[in-house]
Order: sequence, then structure tokens, then C-alpha cells
Amino acid sequence: MFESAEIGHKISKSEYEAQESTLRIQLLEIQEELKNASFPVIILIGGVDGAGKGETVNLLHEWIDPRHLETHAFGAASDEERERPEAWRFWRVLPPKGKIGILFGSWYTHPIIDRVYGKTKIADLDVALMRINSFEKELVDDGALIIKFWFHLSKQAQSDRLKALMKNPETRWRVTDVDWQHFKLYDKFRRTSEHAIRTTSTGEAPWIIVEGSDKRYRSITVGKHILNLISKRLATDNTQETKISPPPTLIENPYTILDTLDLEQSLSEEEYKRLLEKYQGRLNLLFRQAKSIGKSIILVFEGWDAAGKGGIIRRITSALDARDYQVIPIAAPTDEERSHHYLWRFWRHLPRAGRVTIFDRSWYGRVLVERVEGFASEPEWMRAYNEIVNFEQQLQDHGTLVLKFWVHIDPDEQLRRFQLRQETPYKHYKITDEDFRNRAKWNDYELAANEMIERTSTEFAPWYMVEANDKKFARIKVVKTLCDRLKKSL
Repeated sequence: MFESAEIGHKISKSEYEAQESTLRIQLLEIQEELKNASFPVIILIGGVDGAGKGETVNLLHEWIDPRHLETHAFGAASDEERERPEAWRFWRVLPPKGKIGILFGSWYTHPIIDRVYGKTKIADLDVALMRINSFEKELVDDGALIIKFWFHLSKQAQSDRLKALMKNPETRWRVTDVDWQHFKLYDKFRRTSEHAIRTTSTGEAPWIIVEGSDKRYRSITVGKHILNLISKRLATDNTQETKISPPPTLIENPYTILDTLDLEQSLSEEEYKRLLEKYQGRLNLLFRQAKSIGKSIILVFEGWDAAGKGGIIRRITSALDARDYQVIPIAAPTDEERSHHYLWRFWRHLPRAGRVTIFDRSWYGRVLVERVEGFASEPEWMRAYNEIVNFEQQLQDHGTLVLKFWVHIDPDEQLRRFQLRQETPYKHYKITDEDFRNRAKWNDYELAANEMIERTSTEFAPWYMVEANDKKFARIKVVKTLCDRLKKSL
């Protein structure tokens, strides 16, 4: 695979100078066009030590307007990063639409190094590479342009390069003990890297292998690839965002899994108070155990407007220390959030070890409100089911407990609560004309919720449906379920 990057590509100084000025102007012009585009550019820099990766990144900062360029280098994970799934550190730095992000080191680094040093088996590497392919496809499907550069040197060229850097007092600092340690394992790195590149060089995100021995050659090669790929992508870009007309309801009175719930279940005030005290006390003790071992918890609440999600959440948080949880209310995305993949804003809020994050509405908005209201096209919300399952699988693999609750009421109960909110001054803020308008789409939302539950209720993150016509019953069911699941997890 690397043979074509070992044949000694070179560019003379005069030829380089003739191309450089024109290339720099073209890159700045294309960057100006990119500012108004509907996609981000993600550039991955990987490859052999000493092949000029850092020099090339520095050069790109000279050639491209740094105000619209973000570079992030990844070394060993910090404590904060280790307390979350590995992908968290990458999701949070992805560039927004219209900007270029350079990732110096990336999601490929650890899988390759762990395999070379024998910390994992080939099957583990393949699983990691499959997840990478899935991740990159998610980004590309959302519009991102991913440009992946692998800088290569032959074994002899790498040895010569490291020795030359060591010989010069001004560059000696750039060669570390780790570089020499990696050099001793050159053959293993080569085999593992070839396997990784072959597995992940896909149609949507192919690898570009660059011979790194000649500085002028690799600089012009990288610059031209970036220019050509962004130009090609801009030629097909449609920056006009339009609302999509959702498909008409095919079933007027659907019978779904929600219709199987017994909404007549209720609790007396006396029984409610007794059970609430019991389960809140149990939850407090269980969470102390979870915190002591660094177990994090994510709670997701979806359901009808006025179903009582906020009241349930307050009964949970009153059993916890305020320093150990955060509640994330999800509304329409901000401009910053719209400029990223829809999962970006949720990755940012993942809890640290031993903490709880509660989402009052969540990433399921893509397959609920965005689907029904036409803010996402059918291909977008259809592929979201798999993207969401993959997201939750990563949380589970990291050891995070994920609980998802659908809080259900019937239309008559919803109308009664809406009217009560209108009549109660301190609840006016909870009711809008939009709430009443959404009632006309009850069947659409019910069908969407039914399909959501069907496609995303997994063995590691099942949906719990909560009968909530009686608020007291719903609150106890949720707190009890949380206690049971947390106890089992511990």
C-alpha cells in the first residue's frame, strides 16, 4: 500500500516557488467561499513520526486565514476525557459549517497504537475501525467534508529524518524517546497502519497517502488536495435551507404500543407520600454507591406536552446532591447548534464519572418533532435511528447507565392540563399557541413515537413507558424504575 509513497517524490525550489503563491491565493479564495457553505471541512493528519505532519499543519496556518481555521492536537487523554466515552473529545471540537478544522492525531491514534503494543487483539482493532467507519459516515451524511492525510516515510527515510533532527540543536527538541520507541516498532506500525487505512478508506472518506521525505513536495501536494476537494464540494453545495413537507398521515386512528398502556392507574395521596419517601431515600443511597465507583448516569425524558416530565425530574433531583447532577432542557437548536451535527450538542453535555445528566427532551427530537414538523427529511430521520443506537451503545460500553422514559397521557388529560395552565398565572409561561396547534398532529406524533420505541429500545438502553394521567403514579413508577435499574447495574 505504501510503495507509491517511497519512490522519492521531489519538487525543486524554483518549481515550489512558482506554485506556492498561486496556491495560497486560491486557498484563501476558496476559504472565503466556504464561509457561507452548508458544510464543515474536517482535515485529519496522521502518519509516521518525522514525516512532516507538524510542519505541514504550521504551514497551513500560514496559508489559510486562521480566523476560520481550528486546529486541535490530541495526546494522552486528560482525566476529564477519560471519564467519558473516547469519542467525546473529538465530537466537542468538530468545526461548525463554513469552517475548517484540523485534527492533529484523531480517532485512529489509540486503536493503532494499542494494537502495535499488544494491548488489543486484531478483532478489537477491527471493531474500533468499524465504529470509526460508522462515525465518519454519520458526519458525511450530515454534509461534512472529511479529508484524511497519511504522511508516510520508509524505514530508512524515517531513521535519516530523526537523526537529522537530532543533529540540529534547533530541532533536537522535536524528537522524543517515544519517537525512537515507535521507530523500533516500525514494521508493526506499518502492518497495523496498512490494515487500518485499507479498512477505513471508504468512498465517503478516502485516505490520501503523502510521501513525507521532501518538504516542498508534501506541502504542495496537501495544499492542492485541500483546494481541489473543497472546490469540488462547493460546486455541489446547496446552502438554501428549506422546510420539508412531512408526509401525510396514512392512518387516521392508529393503534400503537402506547394504546396498550393502562392510564387509569393511580395512587392515593397517602400512598404516594409513603412511596416517594421510600424510593427517594433508596435512590440517594444507591447514587452514593454509584458515585463512589465513578459510575455516571444519563436519564432521558420524552413524552407529550404537559405530561409531567418536569415534575418527575424534580422528584429525582430532590433526592440528589445539587453538585452531582445537571438538568439539560432541550428547546429549538441555537444557531451554533444548527451549524453542527444534531448529536453534537448532546455529546457536549455527557456527565463526568459519578455524575448524573438529565435530558428534558433529547436527541430523539430528530425522529419526533423534526420528523413530524418537517425540519428533517425522511433520509435524515430514518438514518437517525441507527445513529442514536450507536451513540447509546458507546455510552453503555463506557459504563454509563442510560434510562429512557416516555411519559404518556391521553388527549383529554392533556387538554385539561393546558386549560389549567391558562387559568393559573404562574403557569402561563408553560403554555403557548404552538402547544394547541400540535394537538392537531396527535396521530402523527403517536406513530412517530411508536416507531421510535420500536427501533431504539435495545437491551442496553430500553424504553420505559410511563402511564401519567395520574402524576403521582408516574412519579413513583419512574423513581422506582431508576432505583431498580441502578441497583442491578451496581
